[in-house]
Amino acid sequence: MGLYDRHVLPHLIDFACGMGAVMKARSQIVPLAKGRVLEIGIGTGLNLSFYDPQRVDLVVGVDPSADMQHLARDRAARCQVPVEMIALELGQIQAEDASFDDIVCTFTLCTIPDAVAALGEMRRVLKPGGRLLFCEHGLAPDLPVVRWQRRLTPLWKPLAGGCHLDRDIPALITAGGFHIRQLDTGYLKGPRPMTHVYRGWAD
Repeated sequence: MGLYDRHVLPHLIDFACGMGAVMKARSQIVPLAKGRVLEIGIGTGLNLSFYDPQRVDLVVGVDPSADMQHLARDRAARCQVPVEMIALELGQIQAEDASFDDIVCTFTLCTIPDAVAALGEMRRVLKPGGRLLFCEHGLAPDLPVVRWQRRLTPLWKPLAGGCHLDRDIPALITAGGFHIRQLDTGYLKGPRPMTHVYRGWAD
């Protein structure tokens, strides 16, 4: 991992993922979480301020980037909900089967190399009756935008930590073994190739 990935990228991602429209999208899904919650790709901890301390007992965060976890720990210290970090090793979540009430995944599936395998791991650690709460950007419904997503993704990925602009989020979630029960879609404010968002929950 080079200097850019260690020292520059975490702060760029924190800035981009902390912009107003993105934070509003987070605020519409994260407060639904309850019980013992696993957050996939906790990143720099941008979701932590949205957890409801009346509903959530514990947030357990997992992220492969130690540099981002450093920033997340600063926000965790100010969070009203207890926060822990666990390891992600060889794509496996270091947690027992059926050990979380809900899972939160926001603006993360775009960067995971094998998203279907990762979703299978989420399915494994989610309790029966639990929910995957997601808010993810991905494949747009408009062909001209899709064409730009296809063109830009190879250039964008190395600059944005492996982010794909053109992933079909509902298809990935379904392939990972989940059933989508609620789904809202639309563009956030900003460049359309980067701002088409899928928000909802699955079980």
